[in-house]
Amino acid sequence: MSPHKSDPPPIVYILFCLMLAAGGYWWFAKREVSAPIATPTEGSESGSETSSRAVPNISLPASVPSGTNVRLEGSTSMVALNANLKAGFEAQFPGTSVTTSAQGSSQGVEALLAAQADVAASSRPLTPEEEELGLVAVPVALDQIAIVVGIENIGSQTLTPDQVVDIFQGKITNWSEIGGSNLPIRVINRPPESGTHQAFKDIVLGGGDFGTGSTITTLDRDATTPMLRELGKNGIGYATASQVMNQTTVRVVAIDGVTPAAASYPFSRQLYYVYREPLSPVAAAVLGYALSPQGQQQMFASP
Repeated sequence: MSPHKSDPPPIVYILFCLMLAAGGYWWFAKREVSAPIATPTEGSESGSETSSRAVPNISLPASVPSGTNVRLEGSTSMVALNANLKAGFEAQFPGTSVTTSAQGSSQGVEALLAAQADVAASSRPLTPEEEELGLVAVPVALDQIAIVVGIENIGSQTLTPDQVVDIFQGKITNWSEIGGSNLPIRVINRPPESGTHQAFKDIVLGGGDFGTGSTITTLDRDATTPMLRELGKNGIGYATASQVMNQTTVRVVAIDGVTPAAASYPFSRQLYYVYREPLSPVAAAVLGYALSPQGQQQMFASP
């Protein structure tokens, strides 16, 4: 028999396989390194769209150049807030001025798009179409309308939303109709030019009108303190909740058992200041003040 050649020892096969694996790893690693690395925003339409809708970090400026004028246009429901903002901003930054006008939320948005305003006050969210035009809404306040009676009023401790509507439209005229004393109801209303008057119509009356009967007394001047003094034993009125929650001469009436201190309080809505991208220095300054602790305190200061 002819002799057979012996097979290579097993170690040779092991080394050969290791060399193949190392070569494959080197080839793939080199390909990985040489490939271009894309950033999350590079060529990503959705990424830029998301960032364009994000509200930037807006902070209180250390100073604002003298001579700066802020044009603030929009919601009639935000007249009082805007007036307080104007007073506080001009006091915080001497030499500046804030020009306010209230023609409505939609008119404010239109003025902003037409470059006739720096900031728009809006009592409604933006529509998708308005956002597509580069507008950004910044929440600045929660508008809550409190229903108030005099501290000596022994009427119902809580009312339903429908009862409130019927009272302020003159359909319920005596406290005995809602579980109180046999006394006529005196509705103390604010003048039509009042932002709170308009807010009450929008939030509470669902866009309806106040009653015009003998039970309705409309004040000549829009001020909370005189309205509260008029309440007496049988009057009922309304105010921004922050102005009356800590008053000792009046009582805030719960709605369906819920007071304005609760998140579920029904007579509330979000208020916004709107700017157009890119954020201008003027808009950034007034928004920074509006969102600051001192700005928030000033905006809700009692008249």
